[in-house]
This record gives sequence, C-alpha cells and structure tokens, in this order.
Amino acid sequence: MTPTATGTAPASTITITGPIRDRYEEILTPAAIAFLAELHVRFAGRRHDRLADRMRRRFEIGNGHDPQFRSDTAHIREDAEWQVAGAGPGLEDRRVEITGPTDPKMTINALNSGAKVWLADQEDATSPTWRNVIEGQLSLFDAIRGQLSYTSPEGKEYRVTAEQTPTIVMRPRGWHLVEKHIRYTDRAGRDLAASGSLVDYGLYFFHNAQRLIDNGVGPYFYLPKIESAEEAKLWDDVFTFSENHLGIPHGTIRATVLIETLPAAFEMEEILFELRDHIAGLNAGRWDYIFSMIKNYRGRGARFVLPDRSQVTMTVPFMRAYTELLVKTCHKRGAFAIGGMSAFIPNRRDPEVTAQAFEKVAADKKREAGDGFDGTWVAHPDLIPVAQAEFDAVLGERPNQIDRQRPEVNVQASQLIDVHIGLPVTAAGVYGNVSVAIRYIEAWLRGLGAVAIDNLMEDAATAEISRSQVWQWIHQDRTTDDGTRITREYIEGLIAQVLAEVPRQDGDRFDDAAAIFRDVALGEDFPTFLTLGAYADYLTD
Repeated sequence: MTPTATGTAPASTITITGPIRDRYEEILTPAAIAFLAELHVRFAGRRHDRLADRMRRRFEIGNGHDPQFRSDTAHIREDAEWQVAGAGPGLEDRRVEITGPTDPKMTINALNSGAKVWLADQEDATSPTWRNVIEGQLSLFDAIRGQLSYTSPEGKEYRVTAEQTPTIVMRPRGWHLVEKHIRYTDRAGRDLAASGSLVDYGLYFFHNAQRLIDNGVGPYFYLPKIESAEEAKLWDDVFTFSENHLGIPHGTIRATVLIETLPAAFEMEEILFELRDHIAGLNAGRWDYIFSMIKNYRGRGARFVLPDRSQVTMTVPFMRAYTELLVKTCHKRGAFAIGGMSAFIPNRRDPEVTAQAFEKVAADKKREAGDGFDGTWVAHPDLIPVAQAEFDAVLGERPNQIDRQRPEVNVQASQLIDVHIGLPVTAAGVYGNVSVAIRYIEAWLRGLGAVAIDNLMEDAATAEISRSQVWQWIHQDRTTDDGTRITREYIEGLIAQVLAEVPRQDGDRFDDAAAIFRDVALGEDFPTFLTLGAYADYLTD
C-alpha cells in the first residue's frame, strides 16, 4: 500500500512512490509524512519563487551586470547593534569538523573520529539514491539513540566506542534538488516531485529534534547552495514553523550557512540577519564557490577564464577576498567562521602520499587559523590531529576567536570577482578534469557520493568544477599551453582515452557517466547542475 498523508490545505498530499524496504516504515511514519505535507503546503511555492530569482540573477550577471553589495539592505550592514544567536549547546568549540556521508559504516567512523563536529552529509557527499536517502536517515536515527552498529559483508563489526562523540550537524540537499520518490500534490491538484531540502530536513527534524535536545544538544543543520538573503529567510521561516509544530522553544534550531555561491558572498550580513535567531555561523565552501564563479561568468569573455583546477587555490585574489570578508562579517555579528575542506587525503598504503597530504593540509589549516577562522573541515579521520594542531596553536584553550574582529579588512565588490591568476590551461589539466569527472559520475551512479580519486577527495562540487571548466574552455576558444585548441573534438578524444584506461567490469556505469559528461560539458546549453539531469534520467536505486 502506498503511504500518503494530507496537509492542512485541501487536496495537498504527499505520496511515497519508492519501495518500502526493511525498517523504512520507522522513518516514513504517517506522522512524519504528514509533517512533510505541512512543510510543502507552506513553503513549496516560495521555494519555486526563490529558484526563479536565481535564474534572473544568473541572466543579469551573464549579460554584464556584475553583482554588487545591495543598496536596499545597506541599513542592515550599517546597523552595528544586532548579533546572531551563535553557538547552541555542543557547538561552542568547532575547531575541527569531519564531513562525510551517512551510511552506517561512515556514520560510525565519523562518531569515533575525535572531531568536535560531524557534518552528516545528505548533500554533495551522498548520491541521492532512494536507498541512501532513507537509510541515511535510519543511520542518524540509530546513532542519536545510541543503537547503531554495522557488520560489513566481510564480517567486520563496527560500533560506536568513543566516549565523546562529535555534535551532529546534518546537511540536507539544496533548494534546487527534488526527491523523485516522494510526490507532492499541491492545492491546484498539480503532481510534483517533493523538495529534496524539505524531505531531508523534515524527516531528520521530525524524528530527532526532541531526542537531540534530551541528549543535551539540538537539531542543527548546514544549509547548502544558498544564493540570497531571501533564501535564508525561507529557511528561517521553515525553522520557526517546525519549532512551533513540535512545541520546542523558538531558536532551538541552529544553522550554519555555506557561503559557496558568488551571489551569497555579496549578502553575508543579510543572510546572517535573516537567520539571526537560528544561526551559529558561516562556512567557506570553497569548491562550490569556484564552481559558482565559473557558472556565473562562463560567457563573459577570456578574462574570466580560470586555469587548471589545481591552480585555483585559496590564495588567488577572488578566493582570498571572499574568505577575508567571511571572517570579518561573522565576527562582527558574533557568528563562527568555519573554514573549508582541503581535498588532499592520506593513503595508508602509501607513506609518501600520506606525508604530502599532511604537509598540504597543515599549511591550509595554518592559513585558516591565522586568518581568524574558528574551525575547519577535514574529510578523513587521519587528518583530524593535523588540523587540530594548527588550530590549537592559535586558539589554545579558547573555544573560538570571535573576538578577533579584523577591522583592517575592507573588501570591495571588484575584489570578489578578481579572477586574474596569470597561469595557462595545461593539457594535463584538461585531461585531469575529463578523467576525474567521468570517474566521479560513474561512482555517483553506483550510489557513492564521496570518492577518493588520485589521492584527492572528490564530491559533486569538485566534479562540477571539472565539467564547467571544460565547457567554458570550449566556448571561450581556449588553447592549452602546448598550443592545442580545446574543442569538442579534442574532448571527445580524451573521453575515449579515459574509457579505454579505466578498468571495466560488468555492471559498471562508465558509458552512462560519459553520456552525462557530454551533456553537461559539451552541449551548447549549460545545465545549472550536473546532478539535475543525471538524477532524473540515470540514477537508479
């Protein structure tokens, strides 16, 4: 029988179309489905409005209107009095946060890691198969109740053994994504795919908010892909409704917003202001931020073309300006500034690779701590001591450095779009983008969202950089440093080379991955996210 639930408005229903497997009914309860219906009744229409705003803004930037700090919200920036809610219980010290997907094994590893916070990722580190979406919720449900265990196919048992586990901050999917296995019928009788954001958030909050409070923490969320203060306001209204619905105090929810889109960098204070009763801080989401820069300026001429992905570091002009502004903005308003994730990861079978990863991550975290960040991300447990040592050296016994106000920082709008790096596109860089994107997409189609490739941790954001650079290089008629024009034909040759090099086996998805890559990197149009079409047309459960 297909579970359904009716919201307050007449004929507004949620219908589950995905298969109901073992224990799914513990997550997809009638009351939880009814809560999802209520969220969609109130907020689905506004979500569509905000997505339309995004399209208009991209069109404006593409047609020569550079983003500016908003004049209509200048009074918010100029008012020195207001402060944000800040850290909730368990978020006072965030010096090292581990990120990762929510399958049982990775959940247990994260909880045993020794990090201060775990970003439980239902977004870019999770391939949104129906199984991953619901079983990720089950992992979190069990972990919060102290009942999670896992036995691998090889018979290895995993259990949570740490005396002090990280505070969980769950990341739902962004506003642009849908959940195709849950349908929403709106007031006009239209049948639509449910919002991935509202599904991920709603199921987690409904089942776990009170238990988290009882455990001495609270329901905490990382909010991805936000592009405006209006999108932040939408989330704030979702939080307020949810708190009222469950009868918990206003402000119990705490959010950390990822500043990982170019438009959001111009509205950091406004985003903090709209979420001021519910926000703990901002995070510098570096990889999506680079992707957003390419996406918005992909057609604006040669001066906006970036070199090899590996050369777009945190010290290039536009990245430096963005992170400096983030720290200053956060500390001005009593919010935490959380640094990003270096992609380098250790390899326990290769000491040289591990030593290089430790060296590069240590340098990255030393820079962040020195700049005033209050904490940072890592993607591997072995990197926690490396990152913590750099933050310990700056913080000592203090939980944060919000008192460091950075009055010397004065970032202008022009600095946020200063992409001049002065390095060429190399043949190796073009090949690397094609290879990484195809290999990542293939793994994503098999249900893996965070993948170690060539000793780097790749997720949807890094794959987006890879394919969007290829699209831009082609459309801006770029050549490599050896004089080779980057054309569709040239890229087709690299695709063939990658497919010939990768180990093939029955059931692999490399042919589908190559087809998706062609769609998002070689087409005349530029899909806003590679995951949209891939999810709709290729991702099976």
